[in-house]
Amino acid sequence: MDITLRLAQQPEADELLSRSPLAVMTGMLLDQQVPMEWAFTGPYTIAQRMGEDDLDAHAIAARDPEEFAELLSRKPAVHRYPGSMAKRVQQLCQYLVDHYDGDASAVWRDVTTGKEVLARLNALPGYGKQKAQIFLALLGKQMGVTPEGWREAAGPYGDADAHRSAADITGPGSLERVRAYKQEMKRTAKKK
Repeated sequence: MDITLRLAQQPEADELLSRSPLAVMTGMLLDQQVPMEWAFTGPYTIAQRMGEDDLDAHAIAARDPEEFAELLSRKPAVHRYPGSMAKRVQQLCQYLVDHYDGDASAVWRDVTTGKEVLARLNALPGYGKQKAQIFLALLGKQMGVTPEGWREAAGPYGDADAHRSAADITGPGSLERVRAYKQEMKRTAKKK
């Protein structure tokens, strides 16, 4: 991939995200109940703690679950819920090993429609409809993966002028716009 992602807002972590489909996929998995930057820094932290410069689905899936949970739990923890997220990351990696020989980009490579990419993303452990749509929007908007109908399949996250999710973060300014949108949605939900 010859892209530049700025989801973690930290140069080393963003460099890993920019070259590693598994890192981006893992960051998206971690993107719940923590700030987005924290979630997308997680893959870099995991790689560093494993003594690697990238994530490897085979190595993560094969790791002892207690050891992997401890790795994510070290201070500073990779996630607010490091134990449960360690399990989810290993489940994701095992799925990729079983279905795509450990190659995260094979999930979308050579797929001709956005609907099919969305179905494949939706099948990933830890990915529900919304997370799959956001990731599809990220693929299309920032990673050059634009199969026919990808914007429609991504739902509102695919809108060109949206600032709703990680798919729209290209730097500090867009991060603030996405954060403001999410806060407004929370306020609106509380009023109902």
